[in-house]
Amino acid sequence: MTKYLISFPSAAMDVPNGDWDALVRDSHAVIDEAKAAGVYVFGGGIDESVPPALVSADGKVIEGGSRGRPPLNGGFLVLDIPSYKEAVTWAARIAKACRCDQELRAFGFDPAS
Repeated sequence: MTKYLISFPSAAMDVPNGDWDALVRDSHAVIDEAKAAGVYVFGGGIDESVPPALVSADGKVIEGGSRGRPPLNGGFLVLDIPSYKEAVTWAARIAKACRCDQELRAFGFDPAS
């Protein structure tokens, strides 16, 4: 099986007034279904109240993260799924629940991890 990252940036979310509760309910329902199916690994959202920091090998910290790159924010979900086709199906379900497109990426296998 392959682990897939399903994610979206904060800016992608366009939640009409009054729809936030339904979005939370719908997205949690899909997560519960992934757990019941045995494919859920973990998920959550980036805490945007804590600024990113870029840490070098010598321990130097640069506040603000990587310069010149789009920010890593929003939400994500990692699922362990047997096929790309099934990963697309789960990503579509998350997109519907979250009311925004989702980016799908496969993790490379590292036997030492």
